[in-house]
Amino acid sequence: MRESSLARFYFVVYVVLVVYASLYPLSGWRDSGGSAFAFLIAPWPRYVTAFDLGANFFGYLPYGLLCVLALRPRLRPAAAVLLAVASAATLSPALEAVQSFLPARIASNVDVITNVAGAACGGLAGAWLAPGLLEGPLRRLRAEAVAAGTAADLGLTLLGLWLFAQLNPATLLFGTGDLRDLFSGAVGERHTAELFVSVEAVTTAANLAAVALLASAGVREGAPVRRLVAALIVVALVVKTFAFAILMHAEHVLAWLTPGALLGLAAGSALALTAMRLPSTARLALAAALLMTATVLVNLSPPNPYFAATLKVWEQGHFLNFNGLTRLVSAAWPFAALVYLVYLASARLREPVR
Repeated sequence: MRESSLARFYFVVYVVLVVYASLYPLSGWRDSGGSAFAFLIAPWPRYVTAFDLGANFFGYLPYGLLCVLALRPRLRPAAAVLLAVASAATLSPALEAVQSFLPARIASNVDVITNVAGAACGGLAGAWLAPGLLEGPLRRLRAEAVAAGTAADLGLTLLGLWLFAQLNPATLLFGTGDLRDLFSGAVGERHTAELFVSVEAVTTAANLAAVALLASAGVREGAPVRRLVAALIVVALVVKTFAFAILMHAEHVLAWLTPGALLGLAAGSALALTAMRLPSTARLALAAALLMTATVLVNLSPPNPYFAATLKVWEQGHFLNFNGLTRLVSAAWPFAALVYLVYLASARLREPVR
């Protein structure tokens, strides 16, 4: 069994996301005056909801799974599972202790128990699934469709994060890089719906084409690149619809399918199909230019008149931390993708001419 750098990348990213989600909103720090670890011996919480138990359990389930996959085949299954559980039993109490300094968070021994239980179940699942994921059909599919090497695994990690960013219902379709809420909370001046349709169409088209070009850069020569990219876009639309179905009322499940989004999907698909015929370095440069253009538009765009009524029914509630997480990933993604594109382009330029 060969090592998987992709699993290691996803594990590192997931640990970062767990830390951010556990400490969100990262404001109002204060010293309670007592021990940060007093929660460990505190009485059982008076109110424990099934949602909280499930959120903590399933939040650490991927942690255990990815940890085991990242450790294989260096460690045997039993050792990998034990290390996954031990690391979760270290990380979870540490984060709960830090929560003691945040007024919006409550440190809980129940959270630690459910977190470690989730990591243990995820680790066992990872040990069971490792042969199939690392050596089975999925690995063969990856070998046949995606180029070998660490750079391609980094690209797959970025694409996974891009799909995750689509779970934020407050963004334009495929719109990433919005820094206004993250730093100032400012929004643009209100304009007519017609202007917003144009802005949304250009933003959607530019992002779609940029992601398609980024994805094509990691496809193995001879693989059906257009079908693979089309499948990626379809999955992203399914994820966006799923986000609206879970976070909004049922009647708003297709609220993202605005006139601007439809125009952007058509224009972006045509642009991507044409641009994928360009040489590899030109594709990378065009993807970077499109990403930055779309990011500027996202930050200058007027408020969304189509989402104004829809977002009124969005009660974040239990999803507050999760939505903060998707907003962070969405805001940071184009800048991480730009660094990756520059890295790929520089590597291509250094290759000897044949």
